[in-house]
Amino acid sequence: MKRRIAIFASGSGSNAQKIMEHFKRNPEAEVVLILTNNPQAYVLQRADNFEIPSHIFTRHEFYDTDDVIRLLKNLQVDLIVLAGFLWLVPVSLLNAFPNKIINLHPALLPKHGGKGMYGDHVHKAVLAEGDDESGITIHFVSDQFDEGEIIHQSRFKVEPGDNLEVIKFKGQQLEHQHFPRVIESLLKKMKS
Repeated sequence: MKRRIAIFASGSGSNAQKIMEHFKRNPEAEVVLILTNNPQAYVLQRADNFEIPSHIFTRHEFYDTDDVIRLLKNLQVDLIVLAGFLWLVPVSLLNAFPNKIINLHPALLPKHGGKGMYGDHVHKAVLAEGDDESGITIHFVSDQFDEGEIIHQSRFKVEPGDNLEVIKFKGQQLEHQHFPRVIESLLKKMKS
């Protein structure tokens, strides 16, 4: 039986797209649902393009009910992937899917993590600190922003003269290259 992946995203969904592409013809796993808290998120269009169902939820539904958990359980989801999802995951969801929720962070944690540290905010912090390297971190999700156990990190050099757009581009290259592969590897480990 194929392993089943659900992806949470709040925005454009470029990583969600790479994951959907990666698993489109994979015999061992498939993306079964895209979830978002943003009715205008472009990730919904990406899900439509792949004919993958999507679900939009409210803050109330996410934090004050078990609706999202029930939906994920009914779909027999094996792994939940946060791909540009900006809300803190409630403990009820963490408890329902222990060690089965992962996130991608656009920096080398523990540096530049925590509440409010996402997207351009992270890359601007890298520039402001004068870091000579940055990268990506894929980690298990805990009840605190960006503090779960690290699964994978990849790095790139920050060259003198690199600006926000260059750093963002270098990071996205690593995200698109490694995120689907790390997900696949985690799913394979789950089988044993």
